[in-house]
Parts: sequence; C-alpha cells; structure tokens
Amino acid sequence: MPKKHRFSVNGDKVEVDADANMPLLWVLRDKLGITGPKYGCGVGLCRACTSHLNGNEIQPCVVPVSECDGQEVTTIEGLADGDELHPVQQAWVDADVGQCGFCQPGQIMAAVALLQRKSKPTDADIDAIENMCRCGTYPRLRAAIKEIAGIPTDPPGNGEPPKGPPEGKPPNGKGPDGRPGKQPQQGGDSSSAEGEQSGDEKSGSLFDGIKSAFG
Repeated sequence: MPKKHRFSVNGDKVEVDADANMPLLWVLRDKLGITGPKYGCGVGLCRACTSHLNGNEIQPCVVPVSECDGQEVTTIEGLADGDELHPVQQAWVDADVGQCGFCQPGQIMAAVALLQRKSKPTDADIDAIENMCRCGTYPRLRAAIKEIAGIPTDPPGNGEPPKGPPEGKPPNGKGPDGRPGKQPQQGGDSSSAEGEQSGDEKSGSLFDGIKSAFG
C-alpha cells in the first residue's frame, strides 16, 4: 500500500507516495523525473544506476525507497556546482572517457565514492570498481581517476617502443612473399619444392577444366 516517503535528493527535500518496497530507481526516474541514474539490469550488477546514499555508493535499482526515509540521496545531477563541473566530471571530459555515455553517470558516481574513501587509490582499488562499460573505456576511466588523485599515468609499454619479430623471422608467421605458409628450410628441400610445384600444376589443370566447361 502506498505511503509517503520523505527524504532529500541532491539537496532538495522531496515527498513521494510509493510502496515501501518500490526500488529507489523507479522513484527517482518515474516519480521525480531524475533520469541521470540509468536502468541497466535491475539487480545491482551492471551498476549503471550507481548513486550515493549519505555519501556511500548504492545501486538504487535494489534499494527500496523505505530505506531512504530521512536520508540524503545524491545522483549524478547533484555533483556539479551550477555550471562548474565536479572535478571527477571534468577529469572524465579531459580524458575523453565517455563513448555512448549510457554507463558514465554510474561510473562517475562510483569514482567519486572511491576517491572519498581513498584519495590515492591503487590500481587494485580502481580495478575493484565493478561498473560495466559496454564500450570498454576502462583504461580511460583509470587515467581520469589517476588525474584527480595526482598519480602519474604510465604510457602503454612503460614508454618503450613496441618490439618487432625476432631477427630473420617474418611477422605473423608469413613466408618471404608475405603469404601465410611454411618458411624456407635450411639446405633447400627440393622434394618439398617439387611437391608445391606439382600442387600448383594440379590446381592449374583444375581451373583450366572449369574454364573449358563454361567456355
């Protein structure tokens, strides 16, 4: 049975009529028109809806609205100060993290919560963020968090140029003519060469037969 629930969202006091077990995500999106938290899975796994409850990271899709009575809820809409982006939001822009953008609000809220807990997070701390990203922007997410934390970001390969194939070995296992195949053997195996030539002759006669049939 619906009842009144009173709490704060992004600093504003709100009152909604909803069943006690209604997920907070539905209240935010359908009743309050706050659409920054995205619906992805509904079971707290993809974390596209990640928001904060009293400063702690939550997934509103699995938090009943009754648990929010008298509490402070913060969504992605509550981070910026007017036209000034939150430092994590600005880092996201600087690192060009966003691709399709669907999961970015949840990722940003998770990053804010992490940096509130630990100002100098390790790679393991960053990897512990479980927000799914369908575009695979995890390396840029890591770079953005390190930018905020003032942690140097190592370039790919620690700045070393990529290494080529061993000397004398063509790349990708290709032959000297650039086509996949066996590498020439030391000493020149004439029987192998004759076999390849015989195969070419057979292929040629086959195609000649096809051409004559349709000629």
